Amino acid sequence: MTLKTQCNIRPVRASDFDQWHALWHDYLEFYHTTLPEAVYRSTFDRLLAGDAGIHGLMAERGDQAVGLVHYIFHPTCWKVEPLCYLQDLFTVPQARGQGVARALIEAVYAAADAAGAPTVYWLTAENNYPGRMLYDRVGSRSPFIKYTRPV
Repeated sequence: MTLKTQCNIRPVRASDFDQWHALWHDYLEFYHTTLPEAVYRSTFDRLLAGDAGIHGLMAERGDQAVGLVHYIFHPTCWKVEPLCYLQDLFTVPQARGQGVARALIEAVYAAADAAGAPTVYWLTAENNYPGRMLYDRVGSRSPFIKYTRPV
């Protein structure tokens, strides 16, 4: 492993709140979204507790957080095993193209394998071309189109 790809991937811990908050804020900003502070606190608390199969990992170099991923295990009617939804993936701009996002995805793959969830899936914006370049190397594109309930 070269120096540029070295990072430590580990579960989110209570002392991470400030760095996690900053990373998730920037992730949401990338998707032109804002959330109330209560959602940040609730999400972080659920990540720590592992409630409802919700988990989070941080990528760090030294004492600096450079990325995060959130993933959720859930049942499905189509398989006996649970599925793993990789919900949020973000790396700081300075760490992009250096293997951090790939390391986070591979860590989710390993967590899914350990939990007996062979299927890992995620969504991304159609115009997220840098992310899609990586996703095309570490995953298979699905032919499905996402619809949501209008609000």
